[in-house]
Amino acid sequence: MKKIVFAVMSLLLGVNTFAQTEITGTIKDNSGEPIPGANILLVNSTSGTTSDFDGNYIFTTDLTGNQILRVSYLGFSTLEKSVELDGTSLNVDFVLQEGGQQLDEVVLTASSTFRSQKQAPLSISSVKMKEITKLSANSQADILRSVPGITAEGGGGETATNVFVRGLPSGGQYVFNPLQYDGMPLMSTFGLNSSAHDVYARPDIGFKGVEFVRGGSAILYGAGSVAGIINYTSKTGDTDPGNIINLEVANQGRFKTDFYSGGQLGGEDSNTFYAFTGFVRHDRGPIDTGLPTKGVQFRGNIKKKFDKGSFTLSGQFINDKAQFYMPLPLKGGSRERLNGNDGKPVEQLLPGDLANTSFFTPGGTYNSPIADGVSTTGGYIMGDFDYRFTDDLRFKSKVRYANYKHNFALYVAGNGDNGNPITLNNYVESIAPGNQGYTARYQSGNPNQQINGSDLVIDNLHVDRLRPMTDYSGEASLTKAIDTENGGSHNITLGSFIARTEAEDVNYQYRVLTEFNNDPRLVNLNYTDAGGNNVVYSTGGLYNRIGQTANNFLSQNRVAFYLTDEMIFDRWRFDVGFRWEHTDGEFNKGGTTSGTVYDNTELTTELRDVETADGSFLHTTVNASGWAVSLAGLYELTDVTNLYANFSKGYFFPQIRGFGPVAGISENVYDPENIIQFEAGAKFGTSKFSGSVAGYYVALTDRIKILQAIVGGQLIDQTRSEQDTRTIGVEGTGDYRFAENFSLRGTATYQAHEITKNIDFDLVNGSSTEANVGNELARQPNFLGSLGMYYDNNAFDANFGFNYTGKKFTDDTNNIELDAITIARLGAGYTFGQLENNQSVRIGFSVFNLFDDSGITEGNPRAGSAGQSESEYFVGRPILPRRFFVTATFNF
Repeated sequence: MKKIVFAVMSLLLGVNTFAQTEITGTIKDNSGEPIPGANILLVNSTSGTTSDFDGNYIFTTDLTGNQILRVSYLGFSTLEKSVELDGTSLNVDFVLQEGGQQLDEVVLTASSTFRSQKQAPLSISSVKMKEITKLSANSQADILRSVPGITAEGGGGETATNVFVRGLPSGGQYVFNPLQYDGMPLMSTFGLNSSAHDVYARPDIGFKGVEFVRGGSAILYGAGSVAGIINYTSKTGDTDPGNIINLEVANQGRFKTDFYSGGQLGGEDSNTFYAFTGFVRHDRGPIDTGLPTKGVQFRGNIKKKFDKGSFTLSGQFINDKAQFYMPLPLKGGSRERLNGNDGKPVEQLLPGDLANTSFFTPGGTYNSPIADGVSTTGGYIMGDFDYRFTDDLRFKSKVRYANYKHNFALYVAGNGDNGNPITLNNYVESIAPGNQGYTARYQSGNPNQQINGSDLVIDNLHVDRLRPMTDYSGEASLTKAIDTENGGSHNITLGSFIARTEAEDVNYQYRVLTEFNNDPRLVNLNYTDAGGNNVVYSTGGLYNRIGQTANNFLSQNRVAFYLTDEMIFDRWRFDVGFRWEHTDGEFNKGGTTSGTVYDNTELTTELRDVETADGSFLHTTVNASGWAVSLAGLYELTDVTNLYANFSKGYFFPQIRGFGPVAGISENVYDPENIIQFEAGAKFGTSKFSGSVAGYYVALTDRIKILQAIVGGQLIDQTRSEQDTRTIGVEGTGDYRFAENFSLRGTATYQAHEITKNIDFDLVNGSSTEANVGNELARQPNFLGSLGMYYDNNAFDANFGFNYTGKKFTDDTNNIELDAITIARLGAGYTFGQLENNQSVRIGFSVFNLFDDSGITEGNPRAGSAGQSESEYFVGRPILPRRFFVTATFNF
């Protein structure tokens, strides 16, 4: 007993004989942004650490006396400070000066450690929010176009961008690549209601930037993704308060104000920080429809830091309405815009006069939300907990709840009884052969104005898709760092991701007759048929109130477990990981029935047939399990060149809405799609040049593809295809600083892709056929590229660049090929004030689509077989027209 007491006392005395000093601080770049993953070390010792997500660091040392504290990070000049260690806690902050290139950006996504893009054995692209703001980027397409291997179609406007990732077939949207905010997806289950993820949130200046990690370990962490993950990282407040206001004005009546405020809550010694951001905007463009785009978004977070970690509570509220532009009839062959009755080229056919449209149904009055376009109201709340038990054991957990009321109004131009513009005389003859005359007047304007029989009219299908969504998701992981005897290290992570998503897809449809013009007026038409009877054909422009055509309720659960190891051995880096996931879901399909109601209008009282829910439901369940493995390695060949390769076998659970209920069958056969990816290349980085070159291979098997089409005047799921595809490609990136503050950046991707198996199941007739084997993938070009020049001396900045999308086919039949598209952008600005004190104002301008290219981003994916050939008319979606922006950005 005496020996034990003596040993304990000796130990305590021994501890007290060493003067341990705690050193803390923050590491930032010269713009005030924190630098995660920077190395902090006392020279000639092993005492040190790395900075965390917010650029903060903390460690203790037994050294005493005068020492040199050194901070270094790839792409920044190394900085040293002299410190006196005597057991008294020290706070030492660093501001590093940039000296690197694009590949020096820190990787935060699909990784458990902080490292630069150059040090990661996979393809990564990142864009800082400062650059996004300078470009006046207002959609995901604007932001992602410069990412190599990505086709981003933004012809629909600010929301619902179609994103196609290299080598993978897709209907667009975010099928293979989820959109994430702060590491959690905006919607955990892909395609449950077929809405694009970017309808639930908008980019704002409260982000640090965005990363797009493609392939490899992207399948392992969090929600997982075989193609890649788009992740936006929010700013959090720190000890240096900051405020930003960005005012943006553009032609076509755009006014937008973004704001950000962040700092410390409480006194100087407080460990609680806040950030609040958002925007308010109103817009009549970029194409004037007579219906406004308007709305607000607010996001914020409160972060509490403590000795060994932090807790962040963040949230979002959005109430936003964005007009959405659909394909429209163009001139066959040349695909130029057609002239309307006023002699001007027609750019859109969404009639503002349809606002507040309503009609009777057997279930009551239906009020159409068409004026709201793509409308989203709701938000999310998320908790993020990060705790270090010890320097080598870290726990992270995130929990998120989201709820949105979301409507998607589609004005499907040119998809009525006559899908193309036609003279009024010919239109009446087509719907009432042998008629004895007609009367046609516009809904708005002079009610006595008779429409000229030679004026062009067009009938259209309007679809209101009501898509409320609720999402519950969470992730937890434990990371253990292990040092090996030979100087290497392991970072082993064990984690889990769980989610439940509930969504509705309720559709109402009706058909409308309008003139053929921009912002067309509605046409009220009545005629005398061959028998001498007066027939009221259209009232308020509506000529067929179809009613409710879909009444679907879907839910899906996911639970996944993953185990990964990120290793460093001298010049080698290895990433290995395994993931297993199980999912189950339900599809409840409500029945609809036709009913006869009285339609009361100023002109007549008559009977109309419409559809509504009949109260019945068919029910089906699905379930499946999938596994993924990722292997990657990187070798630091020289200080300039790193060689890397990665292989992954991944899975994708098909969209449940493609497995509709069948009477008498309660459970569908539901198997995961499988994807094999391989990539090998090299990354280069010097003070003058950084870049990469790589080859890749992608093979997809057992893919389920749903093709929607207009059949019988209604939008339905027409075919369900089972596909295998294969792609081989090569891509390169480069950033060359040929003069001080002046650089040239470019990307290029070439890919050869084909369909290796395709069986189409006709959901209307029940037949199946094999077709399109050997054809190229729909909407995937063979060549993509970008090139731009950038100048920035912290006072004057300018940029000029373009994105090139090569030729591509509109669908899998490869019958129609779209021409290449080039979108050029120009921008410049001047910054006044004191940059070092974050007190400045930048006045700038930018021009989107500088040369007003009118290229076609897509054909008519909803035309079915009718859209597989081109004659007098071609239905397609042009890119958005040229637009000028002026901005004023205030930092204070």
